[in-house]
Amino acid sequence: MAEKMIRKIGDPVLRTVCKPVPAITPNIVKLLNDLAETIHSGENRAGLAAPQVGIPKRIAVIDYGTGLIELINPVIVERAGEQSGFEACLSIPGVYGTVKRAKYVKVKTWNRAGKETYVEGEDHVAVCMQHEIDHLDGILYIDHVKKGQLYNEHNDKPLDVLKLIRLSRSEDR
Repeated sequence: MAEKMIRKIGDPVLRTVCKPVPAITPNIVKLLNDLAETIHSGENRAGLAAPQVGIPKRIAVIDYGTGLIELINPVIVERAGEQSGFEACLSIPGVYGTVKRAKYVKVKTWNRAGKETYVEGEDHVAVCMQHEIDHLDGILYIDHVKKGQLYNEHNDKPLDVLKLIRLSRSEDR
C-alpha cells in the first residue's frame, strides 16, 4: 500500500468523467488499498475518489467514522430528503461552502470481489457518497455552491465561487 498525492484544483483529471471498472484486478485492489491508506493518513479526510489521485476510474472510498465503504462503479439508485451543510474537499484546500444534498442515498456498487451490492447512507455519510460520486463524473462540490456561500477556511471571508469554478476548468486556463 502507498499513500497517494492528492491532485489540486486546476488539474484536468478532476474534471474528467471517469471510466467504469470492467473487472476487479490486482491493480484495482491495490488502488482501493492505496485510497484507504491515503484517507486514513491525515485528519479530516472522510472520502477520496480515484481521479483525486490522478486515476480516472469509477472508484472511491469513504470512512466517516463508521468503517470503510468502497465504491466501485457506483450509481445512486435512490435519494430521499434534503439537507444543507458545509462541504470541503482535499483537492480544493482552504475553502468550504454550503451545499444542498439528499439526506439519504442508496447506491448500487461492486464490492472488491466484483459482486454487485447496495450501500445506504444517511446524513454525513450520504453527503460523502454524493460528493465522491460527483468526483467520478468530473463534478466538484463548488459547482453546487451558490454565490456568497463559499468561504476561505482561514478567515471565513466569502470567496468568488465563479472565479474558483473557472480556475477548476482546464479549458479556461
